Amino acid sequence: MLSGLIWIPVLGAILVAFWPQTLASHRYRTLALVFAIITLGLSVALASQFIQLEPGQQFQEALPWLDNLGLTYRLGVDGLSLPLVVMNCLLTGVAIYSTDGEIQRPRLYYGLLLLLSAAVTGAFLAQNLLLFFLFYEVELIPLYLLIAIWGGARRGYAATKFLIYTAISGVLVLASYFGLAWLSGSFNFDYETVIAHTLPLGQQVVLLSLLLIGFGIKVPLFPFHTWLPDAHVEASTPISVMLAGVLLKLGTYGLLRFGYGLFPDAWQVVAPWLASWAVVSVLYGALAAIAQTDMKKMVAYSSIAHMGYVLLAMAAATPLSLIGTLMQMVSHGLISAMLFLLVGVVYTKAGSRDLNVVRGLLNPERGLPLIGTLMIVGVMASAGIPGMVGFISEFIVFRASFAVFPVQTLLCMVGTGLTAVYFLLLMNRAFFGRLSEAVENLPPVTWRDRAPAIFLAILIVVLGIQPKWLTIWGEATITAMAPVSETVVVKATPIPEVADPTEKLLKEALLTSSAAIALEAN
Repeated sequence: MLSGLIWIPVLGAILVAFWPQTLASHRYRTLALVFAIITLGLSVALASQFIQLEPGQQFQEALPWLDNLGLTYRLGVDGLSLPLVVMNCLLTGVAIYSTDGEIQRPRLYYGLLLLLSAAVTGAFLAQNLLLFFLFYEVELIPLYLLIAIWGGARRGYAATKFLIYTAISGVLVLASYFGLAWLSGSFNFDYETVIAHTLPLGQQVVLLSLLLIGFGIKVPLFPFHTWLPDAHVEASTPISVMLAGVLLKLGTYGLLRFGYGLFPDAWQVVAPWLASWAVVSVLYGALAAIAQTDMKKMVAYSSIAHMGYVLLAMAAATPLSLIGTLMQMVSHGLISAMLFLLVGVVYTKAGSRDLNVVRGLLNPERGLPLIGTLMIVGVMASAGIPGMVGFISEFIVFRASFAVFPVQTLLCMVGTGLTAVYFLLLMNRAFFGRLSEAVENLPPVTWRDRAPAIFLAILIVVLGIQPKWLTIWGEATITAMAPVSETVVVKATPIPEVADPTEKLLKEALLTSSAAIALEAN
């Protein structure tokens, strides 16, 4: 099943690219969408057979490949990777569906999009460090071409900048992997073998630092973020959906799986610095978003801020904060995808994303009232309004992180307030007031334009009301990390023994993610 998630999109890409007959552009979209739906169905089937109480890897596949190099084709899925795999398959379908039916060079476009999805899935499933690196690098090629060919006026500059930054990221990650093999004296790169090696703390810190910078570029974190706004602004809407919704998660997933997973002792040493780094990224991203007049660039900078919350939760490294990490990755993926879709509709219909040009789009007769309403839902979710998945994910991140890093958590909470500021500016300028003369006589919005955003809005609300449907997949895997996580909590903020049964129950709830989330639900 795991290989099917990777190779079915590859097969689809080959068929689309080399279809024997010349078809209309929208026919290629339909063909690509069929393969995306098949892959999504397979991921849902995988989830239905997934044993939620099993913390380890499931559905494992292993084939020898280049044994002399330590490279094996080893796949597996656990509670950390499964939600991300499903989200990747879902957003791939959304990106294909929302693509313009008359796009130029459709064979190449849809083929690259399917290859991009396959590479990302492969990275999430890889259980060999070199195999992960291969998938991590393979996704560069289709994304570079998707921006460079179908992007905006400065697409060449944005695509090249993305390529350089991400290539440096890959070099640093590979250097850390080779350093681990050299220092441990074993060139078996299978994750289950590598994780058993114990290195001196100083060596762990050096190797972890390489991973932090490498994956920090991918997240991206300040000051390695400058490629992201350019890539988003020049990329087409479906590519922005994939970039923000899925590709950025390769960075946070890599930090959690390989940074925290391989070097837990060094992680405790650098954790305070990581929390401070998260604060800088959150506040910088939020303040930069406030200064923007391009709607798409504003949403891009908001991604930098919200990915900083993920780093804060990982720095705290408690069972509950790691649950928050997973939830924040998924919630950001869904919310950012929805926002980019809506900004894309505004740009297509109004011809501009400039907040100094577009005004009054909520006009019920001549504007975009439904798109404006959906945008309100999206910005409320991003700002953490209760009842939506953005609220519960940020709440769990802040609650769990506060016990370990109270000052850094409070500063990151300021970023939540700033989120409301820049999105209120966006709504007030673009959607309220009198309709701008520059955008009158807007073309009608079809259900094809509305359907993807409506679907994501429903999903955001449903998971906000029932967050257990999301957290249940990762609880067992994260609970297996509890011995290390509990040590971090005790060292940072010891919880005294108390005689009151209620307070004792609260103490136990803070140390187990499932109990803590159940407490929140009650």
